[in-house]
Amino acid sequence: STADRTERVAELLQLVGLDPTFARRFPHEFSGGQRQRIGIARALAVEPEFIICDEPVSALDVSVQAQIVNLLMDLQEKLNLTYLFIAHDLAVVEHVSDQIAVLEHGKLVEEGSSEQITTHPSHPYTQRLLASIPSLD
Repeated sequence: STADRTERVAELLQLVGLDPTFARRFPHEFSGGQRQRIGIARALAVEPEFIICDEPVSALDVSVQAQIVNLLMDLQEKLNLTYLFIAHDLAVVEHVSDQIAVLEHGKLVEEGSSEQITTHPSHPYTQRLLASIPSLD
């Protein structure tokens, strides 16, 4: 019923940290971070166990990236989700991943635990990716 759908939309918006009244807004009225949260809510609508996140934070500024990554991690714990997290930003990948697979030109060149890959990368491409992460030093 319409009432059930409206209630479910409100529930999903709240789950991703948005006000349920946002359901009545037009797409152009949302910021990039809000649009990303709506995309996450849409994915959650079908109650998945597995979600593919393809560059989920690449177009967002750093503070909004952190909010979205934290939201994804909170939802993962709360809903027992598994993510395939695709990103070029290894700092983000390292933060959210237990296991990392590194692809170069579509070919798997290295895989292992997040700790293993980030502390002892064996492939030159992985080493270059890690060297490209800005440090605070």
